[in-house]
Amino acid sequence: PTIMAVQLSASAQSLLKRLGSALGPNVHAIVDPALPKAGPIACVPNAGRAEATAAIDRAADLLPEWRGRTAGERATVLYKWHDLMMHHQEDLAQLMTVESGKALVEARKEIAYGAGFVRFYAEEARRVNGEILQAPSGDRRLLVVKQPIGVVAAITPWNFPNAMITRKVAPALAAGCTAVVKPAESTPLSALALEELLEEAGAPAGLAKVVTCSKAQSPEVGSTFCEDERVRLLSFTGSTGVGKKLLAQCAPTVKRLGLELGGNAPFVIFADADLDVATRALIASKVRNAGQACVATNRVLVHESVREEFAARVVAALQLERLGHGLTEGVTMGPLINEAGYDKFAAHVDDCLRQGGRLLCGGPDEPTSKALRAPGSPSEGAGFAPPTVIDGVHADMQCWTEETFGPLVAMTSFRSDEEALALANDAEVGLAGYFCTTNLQRAFRFAEALEVGMVGVNEGIISTEVAPFGGIKESGLGREGHRLGIEEYLEHKYVCMGNI
Repeated sequence: PTIMAVQLSASAQSLLKRLGSALGPNVHAIVDPALPKAGPIACVPNAGRAEATAAIDRAADLLPEWRGRTAGERATVLYKWHDLMMHHQEDLAQLMTVESGKALVEARKEIAYGAGFVRFYAEEARRVNGEILQAPSGDRRLLVVKQPIGVVAAITPWNFPNAMITRKVAPALAAGCTAVVKPAESTPLSALALEELLEEAGAPAGLAKVVTCSKAQSPEVGSTFCEDERVRLLSFTGSTGVGKKLLAQCAPTVKRLGLELGGNAPFVIFADADLDVATRALIASKVRNAGQACVATNRVLVHESVREEFAARVVAALQLERLGHGLTEGVTMGPLINEAGYDKFAAHVDDCLRQGGRLLCGGPDEPTSKALRAPGSPSEGAGFAPPTVIDGVHADMQCWTEETFGPLVAMTSFRSDEEALALANDAEVGLAGYFCTTNLQRAFRFAEALEVGMVGVNEGIISTEVAPFGGIKESGLGREGHRLGIEEYLEHKYVCMGNI
């Protein structure tokens, strides 16, 4: 198999040209992860401290006017932004596919998912209400007033380049804040498209300014956001290691932080589970975006009585996945984001096999991915990783303590609920966890005992704008989505009125 000729629609080509035609000596080139040897598909500005500061300047200048608008006026802009996103869904999805490698079928869903946050917070803007408290004496009135926190900075990842921006920027704007955004260096085009549509929706230019840069410049831009005292909140989605660095950099100005960091999600299949349901849920959790999701399953724990049957079902289901360029008809899984991502996946597979893991499907010699990556093919060097199942993993393997961020189903077995819980909670992070059972008592007990911020019971896709997204332990601080998501961007001011 080889990469088929792929073609953007005429309108998507126009969008790509408009957003990715930066000129001059200081530009950052963007490549298609499925065609890394083909050269840049776009060039964007390679910003540094000066550009980041200018973006903060503009956001600070716009803050008084924007927070002075009524909630209804801010909501009107957000509703229009949502409608424009959905009107341009296909072009935005194609743009996402060529910069992130994501299969087009998934990219379309992400645009709708990202737009959902914009609509949700357009609705929530009108529901930011304070309180009147019971006073200790009759001549006083006690009030709690909610006010926008101010300028906020968002640093977003490459794996969901649309939705990770909207679920930060939409609640910030709804609350009356202004924003500056640094998208991942691999996927700035989706961010620039969102900025363009926001201005088309009626927002003043610079209300949520996107600052693009290369990997080399990223620390400089990030530190500018952290050090500027006018930025009152930093929201970051990414690795736990980088999150800790940003936390330290924000300490001198005592910023509020929203950190959605790494996970190591367990997926537990109990003996009484409906194995059809369990298979569908695991596949959905594991192969979404080729396994490149912070909530993706990382460790699969199967009761020993159903271990062989469940493994066979998973292997059969994975045979239906089709690797290739995301724009190619019928492709369900694109490449990993880059060669480093593929190398980590391959290292985890090799480590499992070296330590006695049993390869059930996929692996380094899988013919489809091997052909796609072969020298001389159009996709030479692309990170096409085959869906891989390895049974018999254990705590000494890399995949047990590190996120693979690839389509590796790493399985082990357990004998009792107590053992399953101990294995599932054996992690320094706690973002998401999953399990399948038909026992109602077990469902409640196990969900409450899992040390994670989000739990899927008989379900592998749990993310939605109406629910709070976030983790515990070293998986972060704060929540996104839900009404709690807008509270992150609000200050609570207590007012005591005496001599009434």
